Amino acid sequence: MPKTFHEFPRERPSTPLLDRAATPEELRRLGEAELETLADELRQDLLYSVGLTGGHFGAGLGVIELTIALHYVFDTPDDRLVWDVGHQAYPHKILTGRRERMASLRMKDGIAAFPRRSESEYDTFGVGHSSTSISAALGMAIAARMQGSGRKSIAVIGDGALTAGMAFEALNHAPEVGADMLVVLNDNDMSISRNVGGLSNYLAKILSSRTYTSMREGSKKVLSRLPGAWEIARRTEEYAKGMLVPGTLFEELGWNYIGPIDGHDLPTLIATLRNMRDLKGPQFLHVVTKKGKGFAPAEVDPIGYHAITKLEPADSSAGVAPAAKKIAGPKYSGVFGQWLCDMAESDPRLVGITPAMKEGSDLVAFSERFPQRYFDVAIAEQHAVTLAAGLACDGAKPVVAIYSTFLQRGYDQLIHDVAVQNLDVLFAIDRAGLVGEDGPTHAGSFDLAYLRCIPGMLVMTPSDENELRRLLCTGYRFEGPAAVRYPRGSGPNARIEPGLEPLEIGKAVVRRQGSRVALLVFGVQLTEALAVGETLDATVVDMRFVKPLDEALLRELADSHELLVSIEEGSVMGGAGSAVNEFLAREGLLKPILNLGLPDRYVEHAKPAEMLAECGLDEAGIEAAIRNRLAR
Repeated sequence: MPKTFHEFPRERPSTPLLDRAATPEELRRLGEAELETLADELRQDLLYSVGLTGGHFGAGLGVIELTIALHYVFDTPDDRLVWDVGHQAYPHKILTGRRERMASLRMKDGIAAFPRRSESEYDTFGVGHSSTSISAALGMAIAARMQGSGRKSIAVIGDGALTAGMAFEALNHAPEVGADMLVVLNDNDMSISRNVGGLSNYLAKILSSRTYTSMREGSKKVLSRLPGAWEIARRTEEYAKGMLVPGTLFEELGWNYIGPIDGHDLPTLIATLRNMRDLKGPQFLHVVTKKGKGFAPAEVDPIGYHAITKLEPADSSAGVAPAAKKIAGPKYSGVFGQWLCDMAESDPRLVGITPAMKEGSDLVAFSERFPQRYFDVAIAEQHAVTLAAGLACDGAKPVVAIYSTFLQRGYDQLIHDVAVQNLDVLFAIDRAGLVGEDGPTHAGSFDLAYLRCIPGMLVMTPSDENELRRLLCTGYRFEGPAAVRYPRGSGPNARIEPGLEPLEIGKAVVRRQGSRVALLVFGVQLTEALAVGETLDATVVDMRFVKPLDEALLRELADSHELLVSIEEGSVMGGAGSAVNEFLAREGLLKPILNLGLPDRYVEHAKPAEMLAECGLDEAGIEAAIRNRLAR
């Protein structure tokens, strides 16, 4: 069984077996008896590499044995291995030729935090959102059949991803087309079944063996000739399996369910995967793992160790002094969490909804203080939005706390179920803009563009912590759908007013009066804009509202300035600046305008400051863009 480690290694561990298994082809040359030692070395190497870079952590530790077994049994990359969700895939990256590049994980120009097709032939499908693997692997299985190929398709789904509707849509479809594919459910102690033991492992070997399969098929042929006999036998088999394993649901959908088995028992994993490898039709293997397995602190606190930051030197004795900590304000998510509790205290109609982001969206305190008004719907963004719509229909005041990139998955429900019916739902949209090391799949680049085109939608962009609180109040009091979008991380440490008073809808604020150039800031680039305003003697406006715009102020600024500059940490195409352009064109105000924001491409992972500089949204970039425009 796996060794348990208690701390991160500060020096690269000795890994003689792992050194010989840089690729799956090399891995498959090892003897089976060597694989448990390899697993211990891989676990130790993962602790070392993630300690250097930070990143997702607990889920990868939990699939060490599973990753080894999959690459050992299947002929990857010819056999298609699809990971879901991607933060399980660090051991996969180490075993597929990227071990030496792990030190660049999540860094600018380094390897990505998730599987990526352009990065490796072993990354068969790019991953950002969860619950996509079964659909993707099904498509690959159908393509293999069309091409007459015998390659296999394997989807590894886990860490809550099976809770999303998309996964069940694919589970429902695969038997309909008779796809030859394997789904591995990585159940990492999160609720699906009881703990497993020797009986379950024994049953898995029996149920997946060729002997059992041939007996079952042979019996089907014999009994099918006797009226009613096969139906009785089928039901008897189903009930017998259902008493011992929790697979009735999957069997009813048309999958051959095997498990649950111990996902840290390498011999059982390998034997079961070998037995299942050549079975025809949809196969479903249920493995139970422990998130953070093999690292004692993560086993005790799997949520806290889901991801870690880069480990800094313990002291300066090694010649490296710890970096001085920058004083910053509270996190925006923390401001939201406190506001939610305060508003819930004053209004018993308020309910809070999250799609599995209680910690990330800072709903812990709310869930503890108001448990009857807190709803975690798991990874089911579409359901979260329509649940809110249903609550709003009957007098509740729902607040949906959701990341910008995840709201994209509930866009149809936002339009059809909330906006068309003009329901009172407030969307607190976290992680807006660039989010740093998780890269383009997690960036909130498009929310302003996809929100402002929805009729009746109130769209707000606070510039600091206090404005976030005030605009949350504004959106909550608004009669209709409203959205407040705010970034990851901390603000400029603005003083937060304790009240729950809303702001006037559609009213911008001039923060600095200047001449010639007016900077129209939508969101948290206000600090940089004010610095540029001082340098260029420009007017700086905190716009606050993307929809509706402060049209009266825009007319005034167009009349009194030579150049208008919109600034937003969102897509330039269709974003807040586009709203200003449309207003000026509609009013016949022919005025030069410069739109600054995210470019028409995906911005690759790096530190947030590096990404902002790359996009010209730091102080130097904003100033340079304005000077270049004025020089024309």
